Amino acid sequence: MQGLAASWRLYGRTDRTARGVFGILAVLLPLLTWSAVSYLPFIWHPQVLITDPGGEDYLESGMRMKRADFNRAVDEMRAKQLPAPQGIATNPVYFPSPGEVLSAFVHAFTSAAPTGAEHSITQAFGHSIRIIFWGFVISSLIGVPLGVLCGALPAMARLIEPSVDFFRYLPAPAFGALAVAILGIYDAPKIAIIVIGTLFQQILVIANTTRKLDFALIEAARTLGARGLRLLFRVVIPGIMPDLYRDQRILLGWAWTYLIVAELIGTSSGITWFITQQARYQHFDNVYAAMALIGIVGLGTDMVLGLLARKFFTWKRENA
Repeated sequence: MQGLAASWRLYGRTDRTARGVFGILAVLLPLLTWSAVSYLPFIWHPQVLITDPGGEDYLESGMRMKRADFNRAVDEMRAKQLPAPQGIATNPVYFPSPGEVLSAFVHAFTSAAPTGAEHSITQAFGHSIRIIFWGFVISSLIGVPLGVLCGALPAMARLIEPSVDFFRYLPAPAFGALAVAILGIYDAPKIAIIVIGTLFQQILVIANTTRKLDFALIEAARTLGARGLRLLFRVVIPGIMPDLYRDQRILLGWAWTYLIVAELIGTSSGITWFITQQARYQHFDNVYAAMALIGIVGLGTDMVLGLLARKFFTWKRENA
């Protein structure tokens, strides 16, 4: 209890029990709110799902309509002494219940995936994972060395950072038409958009991390005779490695945010195409399941990387 109370103080410390309790609540509270809105008609349920059209010609079973329109139809049929339509209170089709989304999620992994084009969540998501992977790898291969050099070499920073500052303000989607013209309509322009969206931020973030290295370490290494590449690879890079790793975790999440934009360029593919198609046919349970899958994989990846960081950098464990 003391740990829970301390968590509510400014700059308070949380113990293992408090972290576990808050972790469970962080999952349960949104789910309970969603369930309450979905299953308790007195909270929202602004529409009526027609179960029996009665004497009204334009109504059909399974049709949804606003409550006011339904009540008007009921009054009209009663005035004409015809069978009144029947229905149950429901939410709009774009707001499925947790049970419907869970069913769609389970169905995505238990049903046989169609062959050919990406007609299932798993096929579409697998394609998106490949786009993210190559986009982030290419961005890191360029951005990490440049960022370290900009942070360690003032001349490199003066040469590179003004251009990077200019390009980082240009929205990545603005390069879409150019990327298609140069790289074609398939996956290459999508990967290029993710690279453009993360690379310029990556250079500046890592350069800033490199500059934050304790200068006493540099002075001590120079006193001991370290110079040039020896100083860079034996002191600077090991010294910034925990913070560099943390930066990469954050930037990986940044790359995911550009996925939706990237997959709208050129040929439609990936999880974005799947979500768009399912929304077009009002299969919103599949839309929510696809969005949940993105969140679960993103959060799971970050948690795994966080656990690995505790193994790799045991001398610098962050206070959670």
